[in-house]
Amino acid sequence: MDSEKNIILPKPVKKYPIIGWREWISLPELGIPKIKAKIDTGARTSALHAFSLRPFVENGLNKISFDIHPFQHNTEKVVNCIAEVVDRRLVTDSGGHEEERYVIRTAITVSNTTTWPIEITLTERENMLFRMLLGRSAIRKRFIVNPARSFVTTKAHKK
Repeated sequence: MDSEKNIILPKPVKKYPIIGWREWISLPELGIPKIKAKIDTGARTSALHAFSLRPFVENGLNKISFDIHPFQHNTEKVVNCIAEVVDRRLVTDSGGHEEERYVIRTAITVSNTTTWPIEITLTERENMLFRMLLGRSAIRKRFIVNPARSFVTTKAHKK
């Protein structure tokens, strides 16, 4: 039958490692050895909880110093970070609110073996369950997300 000639078959899926909907990751260039991240395929860009943002210029480069509480429900542990600012963008959050955010580029490590640079926006996430959202741009062509699984790449760390 002629209609069978018009059938389009899907492209074969490459073999990418599987990650769960939440994973422990690290941001080694920022001095953050572990932080729980929600894998958010609905968000284009990754977002990191940051407060006390202090932009400055050093050797002609725009930089930013900021603090972070890397663990949920723990405001005693504070990590001070410094990064180069690569952009400022207007970001719309899941509630439809627009906010201009600083954008940095830094290395991320997943499963203690895979490290690559990603862009991250800095925003106040103190009252959110996750200090970091890992957006789809960061994981594109690297992982497949299994929404039924958690902590596939690492065991859940105890507090």
